[in-house]
Amino acid sequence: MIATLTGTVASIGLESLVLDVHGVGYLVRTTPAALAQTRHGAELTLHTELVVREDSMTLFGFPSAQDADAFRVVQSVSGIGPRLALSVLAVLSPEDLARAVAEQDVKSITRTPGIGPKVASRMILELGGKLALPAEPAGGAAVGTPAPAASAAVDAQVVEALVGLGWPEKSATGAVERLRAEAGEDADLEPAALLRTALQSLGGAR
Repeated sequence: MIATLTGTVASIGLESLVLDVHGVGYLVRTTPAALAQTRHGAELTLHTELVVREDSMTLFGFPSAQDADAFRVVQSVSGIGPRLALSVLAVLSPEDLARAVAEQDVKSITRTPGIGPKVASRMILELGGKLALPAEPAGGAAVGTPAPAASAAVDAQVVEALVGLGWPEKSATGAVERLRAEAGEDADLEPAALLRTALQSLGGAR
């Protein structure tokens, strides 16, 4: 089992990054928040979980052990696999998820595409007592400054990623267009950061 990886960020996509560890490039799927906090060429340590299926081996990674633990715990819920667990953590931080479970806040959990009230209620039931609320919010500063990218290309990539996470194309496009209008056409918005903001903007609108 690969528990952690430390290396240099070789490339960053909308759903994953490649971490160069002594010349070996590991493709690691992670959350928009984690992608927004790093940059190409940065030294990075990820807490990882290797998911093995009959036809695939997928590596998931997170900047903190808390994120990785939450990813594993969410998968313990009946009917929730790694892809849906990652979607949950793309919308809710471990702290927010723990709070939603503790407060039986079905509405917050259903902000995740693919999770309706029934599944959210099951999550609250099965995750009760498994996610501890922190004494104070955990956070991390972004590493470095993202490089500018062509706005049209960035917007198209973000819309595609949102659709992949389960939002309708119309809603995804509208959210990105609103954010672009607020920031200005020439604003240097890095894809992962824009995706994270779009997720927050969309909330439960699907």
